[in-house]
Amino acid sequence: MKWTVLTDNRAKDPSFETEHGLSILLETEHNRILLDTGASDVFIRNANQMGVNLRTVDYVFVSHGHSDHAGGLRHFMEVNKRAKVIVSPEAVNGKFYSIRNGRHSITTTWPEGMDERFIMVDQTCEVADGIHVMAHIPQTHTMPMGNRHLFIKDAEGNFIPDDFRHELALYTEGMLFTGCAHSGLENILAACPWPVSTVVGGFHLLDGHETRNELVGLARELTDNYPRTVFHTSHCTGEMAYAIMKEVMATRLHAFCCGDVREIGETKGTVLDELNEV
Repeated sequence: MKWTVLTDNRAKDPSFETEHGLSILLETEHNRILLDTGASDVFIRNANQMGVNLRTVDYVFVSHGHSDHAGGLRHFMEVNKRAKVIVSPEAVNGKFYSIRNGRHSITTTWPEGMDERFIMVDQTCEVADGIHVMAHIPQTHTMPMGNRHLFIKDAEGNFIPDDFRHELALYTEGMLFTGCAHSGLENILAACPWPVSTVVGGFHLLDGHETRNELVGLARELTDNYPRTVFHTSHCTGEMAYAIMKEVMATRLHAFCCGDVREIGETKGTVLDELNEV
């Protein structure tokens, strides 16, 4: 199994474009799955530079409705005319806002004509052979503090805190993709009934939100409760948050960035690891 980071907030190679967004191509023995589409068409240009053929993608998984993960979908559908799109109907129908640095919309502009290519998922299920999608993740553990900036606009025009019912997680062949993990990394793992060897995605641990003790506690919980799992993160995981968790998790936690190509089990360090070695 191989995964390639097509867009992210960070890149070691300046020839790759970056943005506040995430898109990863996952290649298994049976499927090529695009995990989120970033905020724009940046992932397409980076894919072209890397020689990645997006026309052969079988499925697109959209983790939630925010524009930094779904904004590139309409551009992808101009390139690929056959891939099925896995998404929550709550993501498609929601109006999403952030109040961080002033209130602004983070609602996605969805492709016109939501046709038979869309697989709308509102409950945990197997959408294709070996591809499992988790919906409505129980929120029994701590949620990321950064969620306090995020709201949904309801039918009456009121802004209410986002409860992330539109967020999905994807599992296949031992790999769990978290998107932004707005539902909380511990909650997503606790809801996953299958053995997880690798976690990939943003953790929504923004610098200056969780305390050092809270981050150390989370890192210890992950290390103790999931001793056979390796974690890979970037995008919405802050550099200081990553550094604190890395102190505890050591080789169990790794960073990725735009342009990285990983095989499951590989633990090559990238930009955040290097920052913390300076």
